[in-house]
Amino acid sequence: MTELILVRHGESEGNVAREAAEAEHADEILIDQRDPDVPLSGRGRGQAQAVGQWLTDLAGERRPSVVWSSPYTRARQTAEFALETAGLQLPLHIDERLRDRELGILDRLTSRGVTARYPDEATRRRYLGKMYYRPPGGESWADMALRLRSFLADLDRAHEAGCGLVVCHDAVILVLRYILEEMTEKQVLDIAASQSLGNGSVTRLVRTERKEPWQTVEFNVQDHLTEYGAEPTAHEAEQDVHPR
Repeated sequence: MTELILVRHGESEGNVAREAAEAEHADEILIDQRDPDVPLSGRGRGQAQAVGQWLTDLAGERRPSVVWSSPYTRARQTAEFALETAGLQLPLHIDERLRDRELGILDRLTSRGVTARYPDEATRRRYLGKMYYRPPGGESWADMALRLRSFLADLDRAHEAGCGLVVCHDAVILVLRYILEEMTEKQVLDIAASQSLGNGSVTRLVRTERKEPWQTVEFNVQDHLTEYGAEPTAHEAEQDVHPR
C-alpha cells in the first residue's frame, strides 16, 4: 500500500463520562458498559458522518480500497457511518489487533483515582513512562506495538497497492506512527505530550514504494468536521508520559 488513512473514532459515551469525571475531580468514570461495548455519543455520530463526507471528496487513488476497524463498538460505528455517508461499498474488516489499549486494574479510573487507589502503580507509571508501563492485567505501548507490527505485516502481504482506511483509537494511531516512521521512544512520547488526538480526526501516511519509509503528511486534522457541520471535540494532552 502507498497510503494509509488513520481515523480516530468519533466521540464516545465513554469520552463524555471521562470528561465529566475529570471536571468533578472524581476517582472513577461512571459508565456501566465494558470498554469494547461503549457506543458513540450523538456528537460522535455526527463526526463519523463528517468523516464520510470527507471521504466522498477524495478522488482516484486517494479513495480507500480496503477498510479495517477495531472491534470496539465506537470504532466500528464510526467506520460504518463514514462508509454509508460516503457511499463506499467496501467490506469492513474487523481486526482485534486494532483494539484500544487495555488498562487492566486501572480501567475506569481517572488520574486522580489511580493515585488515590493504587499509589504504588502511580509511582511505577511515572518511573517507567508511557512506553513501558504495563498496569496489572493491562498493556504497555510496547505491548501494543507487538500486535500492531503483526497487523501491518499482514496488511503488506495482502495488499500490494492502493489506499487503506483504518478506524481505531488515539493510542493505536500514535503507536502505528511509532512503528511506520521508525521513531524513538522519546519522539513518539514528545508527540503524545504535545497534543491529544481529536475525535474523528484524520492522520495520513504515504510512501512511494513498498520498501520506502512511511511519512506522515497530515496529523490530527479536524477541518472536515467543521466544514461538514460536526462539532470537534478534543481532550487535554497527557503531560506525564516520559519516564522520570
